[in-house]
Amino acid sequence: MKKTLKILALAVITLFTAHSVSAQEFNKGTNVINAGIGIGGNFYYGGLGTSSQSIGLNVSYERGIWETGDFGIVSLGGYLGYKSYRSDVRFGGNRYDYNYTIIGVRGAFHYIGLDVENLDVYGGAMLSYNIASIDDDFADGLDSRPSATIFVGGRWYFTENFGVFAEAGYGVSILSIGAAFRF
Repeated sequence: MKKTLKILALAVITLFTAHSVSAQEFNKGTNVINAGIGIGGNFYYGGLGTSSQSIGLNVSYERGIWETGDFGIVSLGGYLGYKSYRSDVRFGGNRYDYNYTIIGVRGAFHYIGLDVENLDVYGGAMLSYNIASIDDDFADGLDSRPSATIFVGGRWYFTENFGVFAEAGYGVSILSIGAAFRF
């Protein structure tokens, strides 16, 4: 019984504390920079396999551009991501390193119909150019190319200017988490 009361008291204190944090919703003119790390990836040079891969590193910027009535804001921005792989197959005694850099422009719809003060939920699309490189000319078919992808995400703000984000989609990683800076 005492343990249940302690858990209930902690939950109530947490809810009141979270409710009292001062943070506005995403709106027209809002700027946000996400800096994150990612897990999973959609890059792979088939046939060679990989023995190791880096975490995906990504940074995105967006600005609220226009309102869509009472339920959303459209934002536009950019994306930069990097991920690398190392082959586990040796050719002539060498290992091969593959590097992927993504540069993109993206747009998102931020739904503001939820009555949760510190939460920003969004979904969108990105047009990008995926730059692929290898440390040797061996790999035919490892080409840089344009790409189009979709994503969904959310941010939780602890203060007016700082929060965390999680995003799923096909950027440099399938799932990214990190810090969000609003200004």
